[in-house]
Amino acid sequence: MNQWLNAKVIASIPIFIAVNIAAFGVWFFDISTQSMPLILGIIAGGLVDLDNRLTGRLKNIFYTLIAFAISTFIVQLNIGKPIQYVLLMTIITFLFTMVGAVGERYRTIAFGTLVVAIYTTLTYTPDNSASWFINPVMILLGTLLYSIVTIIVYLFFPNRPVQESVAKAFCALGNYLDAKSEFFDPDEIDEIEKKHLNFAMKNTNVVDAFNQARTALFYRIRGQHRHARTQRMIRYYFAAQDIHERANSTHFDYRQIAEQLKNTDLIFRIQRLLELQAQACHDITACLRQNTPYHYNIRVEKALMGTIQSLELYSKGHTNQNNVLLALQTLIDNLQSINWQLHQLEQETTENEQTAQIHTEQITGLKNILSVIGSNFTFESPLFRHAVRLSIVVFLCCAIVEFFQFNLGYWILLTAVFVCQPNYSATKVRLRQRIVGTILGVVIGSLLPYLNPTLEMKLGLMVVTSTLFFFFRSNNYSFSTFFITLQVLISFDVMGFDTQSALFPRLIDTVLGSAIAWFAVSYLWPDWKYLQLDKVSRQAIQSDAQYLLHIISQLQFGKSDDLKYRIDWNLSGKPFLTKPGKLLDALTTAIEQTTGIAPQAETGGGTSDGRFIALMGAEVVEFGPLNATIHKVNECINVDDLAKCGQIYHQMLVNLLDK
Repeated sequence: MNQWLNAKVIASIPIFIAVNIAAFGVWFFDISTQSMPLILGIIAGGLVDLDNRLTGRLKNIFYTLIAFAISTFIVQLNIGKPIQYVLLMTIITFLFTMVGAVGERYRTIAFGTLVVAIYTTLTYTPDNSASWFINPVMILLGTLLYSIVTIIVYLFFPNRPVQESVAKAFCALGNYLDAKSEFFDPDEIDEIEKKHLNFAMKNTNVVDAFNQARTALFYRIRGQHRHARTQRMIRYYFAAQDIHERANSTHFDYRQIAEQLKNTDLIFRIQRLLELQAQACHDITACLRQNTPYHYNIRVEKALMGTIQSLELYSKGHTNQNNVLLALQTLIDNLQSINWQLHQLEQETTENEQTAQIHTEQITGLKNILSVIGSNFTFESPLFRHAVRLSIVVFLCCAIVEFFQFNLGYWILLTAVFVCQPNYSATKVRLRQRIVGTILGVVIGSLLPYLNPTLEMKLGLMVVTSTLFFFFRSNNYSFSTFFITLQVLISFDVMGFDTQSALFPRLIDTVLGSAIAWFAVSYLWPDWKYLQLDKVSRQAIQSDAQYLLHIISQLQFGKSDDLKYRIDWNLSGKPFLTKPGKLLDALTTAIEQTTGIAPQAETGGGTSDGRFIALMGAEVVEFGPLNATIHKVNECINVDDLAKCGQIYHQMLVNLLDK
């Protein structure tokens, strides 16, 4: 695969294709007045696009369309009723923000639904009351169009998103090892304390990248069928995790070590080895992004051997430095293990490899979801404070627009919602980037009328600006804002509005919305991090204590590999899953014939003595009535279910005998 066709480019392909199709539809059917809601619907679909396997993507699209439909129609019906509209937007802002407590996926869809509510407001035309449903329908059509295109693109590149997540993990890991190598620079011993801060930040980046990779892999392996490339990514992920654990498990007084070794070649060898291992991680990143095989660099092996020899020579001349020698030996052992992991990754085969499992936090069930959301209804929760703060921002923006009757005033609301982040520092960055991007967009947009563009050219520019907005939205918010501002101005022109009259209001609305967001995060329950140092430190110590207790437990009761804190599971109740055969086919057919239900073979439902029979090689299927009350005080069974089971058993025997 070409180097330029990376995951970021692939992620932008659906928006490019979808907007192209929409632009052609606008041109072919001559529906310029509906172009903006259609394009905004596509953009909204892109904002909630979540990586998942095919079935997971289809579910996300289904839930997204339902949420978008409810949001856009309910807002459309309340626009023009100032009091109702202001209250409605305030309430849904609070509710949608609180839904984010459930997880990232819920948070993404909820925020997209809020954005759709604002998009509906922006595209509202009071003179078109007879066709009030047109704009909501066009928004939903845009979202549906994007969803269909993204499914098609996914079928061509199903593994690139998760591969990019693993690549980011190795990239962060390489930066982490580079930061660790800086501790062994004998010329910068006085800068050790500053390096600790940088090292901690790099470690945070590694943890964040690992969490994203784990979540991406989790949603890919939930199905029964696992792609070989997915299995390969799991192997890479566990290797990265092991490298990080090895590099992170050795902590000592770096200043003392550097002082002891500053006049030896050992410190330079350790630094060089860490740098080469960091470079190996960056090489793996490049191979994953370019979709090329990784080849182990033999220089890493030579550097390791040289470091080991240097340590042996140093040990002979410094036998009295037991503590230093022990720390150095532990470090070299860990670096040797890192080297082994890097070398193993060169082997692309997964034969005879155990199927790995990845666990991540997942909240399911309405009761559990409501419980999680309810537990955040306190001002101790940062999410609750942000929800209240953002709701107040939305209320103020809507009230200002309704009271002063600003032309295109709801851009204030859109700006405030996008700029207002959970903490002050993030909001400050967004604020600056939003204003800069908008100013540049307005300046360039003011020049467009002088080009005297045709409709075809305007539609082409809409495609380009929408795609570039999406391309830059995750890594350069200024560029993203610049292109979306141009896109909006072009959309106004396509719809027949006076673009020049929209320039100044757009700029003023951006500044005002940003100011409201800044005021909110500065004075409404500000999230000043330095005021929470005691609380965070206490939580960190408690988490460390729990972590150490787990290690002690595993040392006492579990077997391990060369990492002493790993658990070797001893499973007494091993599940069994009969391969497709005569018995399973007969029972499955019997259930379908009797009940009309298509059953699915699985290992849930508890243990049974069938697990012992299955070990003998026989086909074993466990089937019976619902066991929701099994082994309980009120243990019981529905009589109708019991009769139905008899019918199924009889039909199963008939099916077996017929064969």
